[in-house]
Amino acid sequence: GVMSTSEIDLFHYGTIVGTHGLKGDLKVRPVDGQSSSLENATRVLLRKTPGSGEWYVPVRATLHKGKILLRLQEHENINLVETLVGCDLFLLRSEVEEPEPGGHYWQELQGIAVTDKRCGEIGTLENKFTTAAHDVYVVEGPFGEVLIPVVDQFICAVDLAGKRMTVDLPEGLVPEPDAD
Repeated sequence: GVMSTSEIDLFHYGTIVGTHGLKGDLKVRPVDGQSSSLENATRVLLRKTPGSGEWYVPVRATLHKGKILLRLQEHENINLVETLVGCDLFLLRSEVEEPEPGGHYWQELQGIAVTDKRCGEIGTLENKFTTAAHDVYVVEGPFGEVLIPVVDQFICAVDLAGKRMTVDLPEGLVPEPDAD
């Protein structure tokens, strides 16, 4: 059914990249690797082009090899879901659970100011990439490019409202100013 929902109420969760088995399971590749929100969603919006889309009711969502298998009510057959491959999947923002402590959504973090306890202001959070072990934040600023492993002991506090992140980096991660 059609629901009037403004774009601001939508959270881009991931993309449907394929089907799995014959029971209508869809393979979802999450944008943020954040899996549990989908398990708790009461409905999901699937769409191929901006502004369009259909709401569906998820029956179950399970993690499978880094993707999420999503089954939709009344679509529990591969023939009914093949046309949905390639759709972007959105959740209602009100249903997206807060990330676990220390976890944040990338779309809310990009561009915030980063301050190190020892070095002070080290720049703004510009990018992130994923390694086998953990994500890495890329900060650009007065010290050049600083790479911050996203692990609890380095990230002290994130203030989304104030657009700041406080970090406590070990010596060596922030390039030292040249000593005379």
